[in-house]
Amino acid sequence: MPTVAAAQDEAGFQAYLPELRAQALREGVRPATVDAVLPSLTYSARVVELDRAQPGNPQSTSIPAFAPYKARHVDAARISRGRAAYSANRNRLARVEAQTGVPESVMVAIWGHETNYGSYTGDFDLLRSLATLAYEGRRRSLFAGEFVATLKIMDRGIPRETLKGSWAGATGNPQFLPSIYLRLAKDGDGDGRADIWNSQADTLASIGNYLLNAGWRAGQPWGIAVSVPASYDRSGERNELVSPRCKRVFERHSGWRTIAEWRALGIVPQGAAWPGDAVMATLLEPDGPGNTAYLLTSNYRVILDYNCSNFYALSVGLLADAVER
Repeated sequence: MPTVAAAQDEAGFQAYLPELRAQALREGVRPATVDAVLPSLTYSARVVELDRAQPGNPQSTSIPAFAPYKARHVDAARISRGRAAYSANRNRLARVEAQTGVPESVMVAIWGHETNYGSYTGDFDLLRSLATLAYEGRRRSLFAGEFVATLKIMDRGIPRETLKGSWAGATGNPQFLPSIYLRLAKDGDGDGRADIWNSQADTLASIGNYLLNAGWRAGQPWGIAVSVPASYDRSGERNELVSPRCKRVFERHSGWRTIAEWRALGIVPQGAAWPGDAVMATLLEPDGPGNTAYLLTSNYRVILDYNCSNFYALSVGLLADAVER
């Protein structure tokens, strides 16, 4: 039997749904779509619980080591599956790289990190989750917009039963938010629709298009692993970039220098070839001085646009390198 609090949550949620209905109709969703969905929606206490459990102290100065994260996310199993996916999709990957300039291995690595090459894409009903999060109100504008975007996806012919994903609304093999799907998903197999849930061709074309749209520069690596000499002076190093989504993501990055300038400072690549002398790069030492560091180009910033986390972006780059080897 539901508790009084649960009954109140459900009553409040149902009272809020007409507001979502009005927004959807204002934004051009077909009335038949709205009327088919809204009567089926119920409040999800589990989604609200998961949302409220997110880290809430942005001022925390505790930064974990990168090495354990790398060991979990650039592991032998993920590399092996990535190489298999890379091999199985070479023709379609080559086409997308020709169109976008995004390396084949980077597209595969994004896919591997997001859903382990499609093995788990989430099983939350997007419409129920997004309506609940919009009602909860902490980020109402965001989630109400994503709810309406999901209805628009249905208007494009994608059935509701396909629209599953994470509790926060990411869906399909690339884990796009619905608004990103509407803007950037691509038909990679020529069947007339962008099916990022079932089509590997559409998944990879969509990832490539996302990275191109975010500013990927063809012919430039994401970065390289390097060793930093003991003589390197870190005093006064500061990166002035500020991400609008992740305020602290560049805090531990150095300022930007050309590759020629980094080489003159005694930085030494760990196996990879130097990028061109004029390429701009910033230095990141995720595990501190004396450990492997990384020179990162503007393409690294493009990966951060996909997921605004240094550990994520580093692991995508490292997995891409391992898959291509």
